[in-house]
Amino acid sequence: MVVLTGATRVGLGAIALWSLLAALTAASGKVPPFQLAAMTFALGGLLGCASWIVKPAGVAALRQPWRVWLVGVSGLFGYHALYFAALRIAPPAEAGLINYLWPLLIVLFAALLPGEKLRPAQILGAIFGFAGVLVLIFSKQDLSFSGAYVPGYLAALGAAVIWAIYSLLSRALGTVPTDAVAGFCLVTSVLSALCHIAFEETVWPAFWWQWLAIVVLGVGPLGAAFYCWDIGVKRGDIGFLGVAAYATPVISTLLLVVFGFAEATISLAVACALIVAGAFIASLATSRGRPSRSPQS
Repeated sequence: MVVLTGATRVGLGAIALWSLLAALTAASGKVPPFQLAAMTFALGGLLGCASWIVKPAGVAALRQPWRVWLVGVSGLFGYHALYFAALRIAPPAEAGLINYLWPLLIVLFAALLPGEKLRPAQILGAIFGFAGVLVLIFSKQDLSFSGAYVPGYLAALGAAVIWAIYSLLSRALGTVPTDAVAGFCLVTSVLSALCHIAFEETVWPAFWWQWLAIVVLGVGPLGAAFYCWDIGVKRGDIGFLGVAAYATPVISTLLLVVFGFAEATISLAVACALIVAGAFIASLATSRGRPSRSPQS
């Protein structure tokens, strides 16, 4: 029987929240990417700060060495800055596919962490998951990688590498409280605002539901999800979470089908089957793995 620890289940919560990202971003209107990041990360940071009302000691988590701040801010801001750049320079489908190498990189690089080892079942599970993403993307349009978009492809690859390294270094910095993520979010919001001022024109939401979508984005996919992910990668099974992350684009598409924005297709069913199979295979390694770390607050 496969048993997932509480921390691993919390990490899965981040994946579920990220599945809402596409739909909520579409619902937010035509707000430019860096402006949207500035607004939502501010909300995500304030969400973490709000917990200090009932746990005042949480603010002490902000007193971290500069190396910890470098890891946190580079992970959150660096990933999103490169991903936004990739989407501007290269076709979204190709950029998205390259970006979705990060779960596989997590599985492969996790073996470099102390006390971790590369488990064949997790590698196989990651391959199944990536195959599911391939099926899903190819079903929407033909991919055609062009030399003209190499800078965009490199930006997408850089984003994937940064998020994988951020996740793994978060595991290595297991004694850093999750409350510190609030500070990372607030600094990311400030940096995004500066990029917005430098590169974009301000566009405010025109309707109340667009404002609501932005609030939900900040509280969920670009807020609570990062706290859940921090808990998951620090105390749960990071290899399994890497494989399970491939469920994000499929769940996102399923939600579009449920709400009538897309049609159910055979390719979607195949992608679901591959990703579920990959997660199951990876979970077999989880059930035989060592116990997760004891919680840090």
